[in-house]
Amino acid sequence: MRDFTLYKYTGLLRQLQQAGYIMLSFEDYLTMSDVPERFVILRHDIDKRANQALLMATVEKELGAHTTYYFRIVPESNKLDIIRKLAAMGFEIGYHYEDVTICNGNIKEAARHFEDSLAYFRQYYPVKTVCMHGSPRSEYDNRDLWKHYDYHVYGIIGEPYFDIDFSNVFYLTDTGRRWDGYNVSVRDKIPQYQDQWIADGLVYHTTDDIITAAKEGRLPMHIMMTTHPQRWLDNMVLWCYELMRQSLVNMVKRFMTK
Repeated sequence: MRDFTLYKYTGLLRQLQQAGYIMLSFEDYLTMSDVPERFVILRHDIDKRANQALLMATVEKELGAHTTYYFRIVPESNKLDIIRKLAAMGFEIGYHYEDVTICNGNIKEAARHFEDSLAYFRQYYPVKTVCMHGSPRSEYDNRDLWKHYDYHVYGIIGEPYFDIDFSNVFYLTDTGRRWDGYNVSVRDKIPQYQDQWIADGLVYHTTDDIITAAKEGRLPMHIMMTTHPQRWLDNMVLWCYELMRQSLVNMVKRFMTK
């Protein structure tokens, strides 16, 4: 069975449910008075091919999962019809910000751009959380905006890289079209805890590896899982294209991270 298909994603969510995990949005996690004993925060970064997010959300809706979708302001992500449909389905919408990159490192302009972009998305959902876009080809880290400004001033209650205690929450991301892509990831990783996770045997390459670990009770009880819906494709032609494209991207990232 091919990995990174909606069919495989459905199997992953079903197994997590069977293992007793409650699937939360990031906003849920931050606002609940008592978090479940076992939970997985499901976060989706919509970098491109936004229509695929709607297909993923349909799967989640059928399973009763409540998740978060982060949209970039750029045209390949910012599809208003998709945003409206996801909001109407009850999913959290957040801003996948990259303002420092867009403004070429000008922090003051980036703050204005962030405020304007946030106001745009808030026309369609009362955005409470944001998450940086890694912008791997950029010299700028978009999180640097918060060295000069405070996102709480904008009514934002959380940013995953700042507001999750990763000593207590295990992080999984499909960056690199694999679940152990931290060696080829420029920014989507938690380096201060990765060595300990590796030492604890918390290394998974394929989705089946995660499914098996959940079935055998070997997953941590608290997880944040990030996916990029553009990778999860049932269409064979698009699936093969994404496989080849990501393989080339990973080669470049390996060079950049050395």
